[in-house]
Amino acid sequence: MGTMTIDGRKVEFTDEKNVLTVIRKAGINIPTLCYHSEVSTFGACRLCTVEDDRGRTFASCSEEPRDGMVIYTNSGRIKKYRKLIVELLLAAHCRDCTTCIKSGECILQELAHRLGVRDIRFENTREVRELDTSSPSLVRDPNKCILCGDCVRACEELQGIGALGFAFRGTEAMVMPAFNKKIAETNCVNCGQCRVYCPTGAISIKTHMDEVWEALADPDVRVVAQIAPAVRVAVGDHYSLPKGRSVMGKIVNALHRMGFDEVYDTTFSADLTIMEESAEFLRRVEKGENLPLLTSCCPAWVKFLEDNYPELKDHLSSAKSPQQIGGAIFKTYGAQLEGREGKDIYSVSVMPCTCKEFESERPEMKDSGFRDVDAAITTRDLAWLIKDMGIDWEALDEQEFDQPLGLYTGAGTIFGVTGGVMEAAIRTGYELVTGQPIPDLEVTAVRGTEGFRTSVIKVGDLDLKVGVVTGLKNVVPVLEAVKNGTLDLHFIEVMTCPEGCVSGGGQPKLLMDTDREEAYAARRAATFAHDRELAYRKSHENPAIKKIYEEFLEEPNSHIAHHLLHTTYCNK
Repeated sequence: MGTMTIDGRKVEFTDEKNVLTVIRKAGINIPTLCYHSEVSTFGACRLCTVEDDRGRTFASCSEEPRDGMVIYTNSGRIKKYRKLIVELLLAAHCRDCTTCIKSGECILQELAHRLGVRDIRFENTREVRELDTSSPSLVRDPNKCILCGDCVRACEELQGIGALGFAFRGTEAMVMPAFNKKIAETNCVNCGQCRVYCPTGAISIKTHMDEVWEALADPDVRVVAQIAPAVRVAVGDHYSLPKGRSVMGKIVNALHRMGFDEVYDTTFSADLTIMEESAEFLRRVEKGENLPLLTSCCPAWVKFLEDNYPELKDHLSSAKSPQQIGGAIFKTYGAQLEGREGKDIYSVSVMPCTCKEFESERPEMKDSGFRDVDAAITTRDLAWLIKDMGIDWEALDEQEFDQPLGLYTGAGTIFGVTGGVMEAAIRTGYELVTGQPIPDLEVTAVRGTEGFRTSVIKVGDLDLKVGVVTGLKNVVPVLEAVKNGTLDLHFIEVMTCPEGCVSGGGQPKLLMDTDREEAYAARRAATFAHDRELAYRKSHENPAIKKIYEEFLEEPNSHIAHHLLHTTYCNK
């Protein structure tokens, strides 16, 4: 604890880990490119450099706060220094800003405007390098890389993957996969967290918007959309709305105006997932086999297990993800309701995740006889589709989802946050086992943002032992314990992204790293608030779910349900 003087004002500090944090605590937003509190300090960009009363300059992210320090954050000298740094970065940077997919979302671009960089005095001598478009989810453009290392640290420290690293030295330095492999040839899981942290267009989302427009223009095709629950609390960030604001009604209206024939909520198929997964889990408990059950909702996590722990494949739930279940239902039951055939349906999903396109392209995902999901686009893509259509966002009225496949419960809604799948499963599983209403719908024991959380839930005579994992780096010791038989748990939820789907790689870009924690917290809070305001909060109470089993699926884990809604994953 101590006091320092920042720009002439006394500021107290306690346990802040660096001077930069204290400066931000004082309400001063000095620029950064490579600093993120969630990962290790790198100190590469030097934009957070400040000056002390002795004329010494230093990177504030790398300096511990000391009592009595006197700091100047915006002296004339420091301003010139920061401007020069940005100018040098731009000199070695591709300058197609007007056509770059990150235009308007690029932190380097924003800093150039902020610092008044109008001319670049230095010649770009860097060799033009080929784009890497091998991934089904991401595009890597080395010509836009500024060597901040954000993607390297996010991949290694948050996910434990390490698909990217530094190569060569000096002016030849580059970020690339080992041995300059294509990203698709690495152990990349397509989670997109590298894109979340990348401040420029060096890593971007591979878009499929052109294919969607073509389908919408085809009069012989009926185009249906499903929207993931985490989208409703994030797309508003693109329009500078209060963080976490739910705008689902406007999204539904916008999609209808674009020409989508039906707009459904993936939350409906999340409810269906719970019915199938709960029945599967209870059967496994009865037989005492392949426990703990591992959730299969997150395709990046599934790919990680396939790549690194294929011997544990049988522990994965056989239930498809809500996205794929929704797609399979739209082309079978949904087509029947419309008096059509599956081949006439073009299924589009709007997801917070970059890995969903990879999942939709998997060969296993066509049990209906057709590809379950024809195109997966991200929250960011949705915002661009609305813009491309010329739709006035502010003028949009709210509309309801189309029925019956747009009816959902609070249990499906909370799939978008860490622990939500587990909580939804417990709400239904408790009542299936006991025949009694669950005492408390809000199973707070499984909520939280810790890397790994365990709980024991009393379900009748069963002490249900569950675990929740967020972030792939945290799953490795869990899987090692499962492999060694030393982990006494029945059921484990795994989500790749640190906060669950609300922090997915396809969500709108947050220009300030300080916005990230606030945005994620607001999205979580809004998700739980929406759950509380719904009439139905348990998947098995959803009238549309009851109806689809009566008319089509018969019962959870029936022959037809297992054929359409379950799969067997491949060993890689």
